[in-house]
Amino acid sequence: MRITQGTFSFLPDLSDEQIIKQLDYCLARGWAVGTEYTDDPHPRNVYWEMFGNPMFDLHDAAGIMLELNSCRKTYPAHYIRVTAFDSTHTVESVVLSFIVQRPQREPGFRLVRQEINGRSMRYSIESYATQSQPEGARYQ
Repeated sequence: MRITQGTFSFLPDLSDEQIIKQLDYCLARGWAVGTEYTDDPHPRNVYWEMFGNPMFDLHDAAGIMLELNSCRKTYPAHYIRVTAFDSTHTVESVVLSFIVQRPQREPGFRLVRQEINGRSMRYSIESYATQSQPEGARYQ
């Protein structure tokens, strides 16, 4: 199962050259760039961990790539994304985010159905990344 979150998520993974072009695009607009990571990509997990501080004063994509490669080395089995912030109205707003690294095996999600109040149904999503059961033993 391929996680589809953020910009470009339905495309094949971006190469480092393509990532640099996107970073140049962000920097040309004066956006600050940050690097984030997580092992639980649940759609409602909007608070990924920051790797370092957002780079508000950086004007070269090479510096961001150094930070990104450091994050890749530190967390080789995690999802990593780049997030760009626009602070033109004195309030930082995310204007672009895209995944730049995925784990070798993406664990996926399970749909849970629960009957409530007679015949009504409630649905929720659980991430396999947070469960200790190995692949193949999840539905037993």
